[in-house]
Amino acid sequence: MRKTLIIVVSVFVFISCNNQNQSKMIGTNRNEKLIKQYFDYFNNHDWKKMSEMYVETADFKDPSLGPGIVKQSRKQTEDKYAELNKIFPDLHDKIIQIYPSGENHIIVEFISTGTAPDNSKLELPICTIFTIDNGLITKDFTYFDNFQDEGEK
Repeated sequence: MRKTLIIVVSVFVFISCNNQNQSKMIGTNRNEKLIKQYFDYFNNHDWKKMSEMYVETADFKDPSLGPGIVKQSRKQTEDKYAELNKIFPDLHDKIIQIYPSGENHIIVEFISTGTAPDNSKLELPICTIFTIDNGLITKDFTYFDNFQDEGEK
């Protein structure tokens, strides 16, 4: 009887741990799909739909917004990208790699490209850490080198 009880408890623990791992994987897969949709909206220049993927006011770390964490509304996010799109009408992000990290973080390595009206080219490697809660982006921490090399002036 004791052996049977130990076996039953062991099986229950194994199944419980396995279900938790599957649950985490499902959440990660869902978040990864969400971020892929985000980049589809970006590349289609659908700033409204892209901005709706954020909570009403999200936290941003972005060299273009200044130092530290900046809170941005959906409307501010939509406007920011619409303005950038005016400068680079063919703005496009190419995902290099997506790195799921934990239950609610997705790290994306990508290259942003575009051509300005004066034919100057943008090619900027970027890394963004997205925090996702309940299917919405709550934090967007973006890192890129925004300094020009002396030889590029």
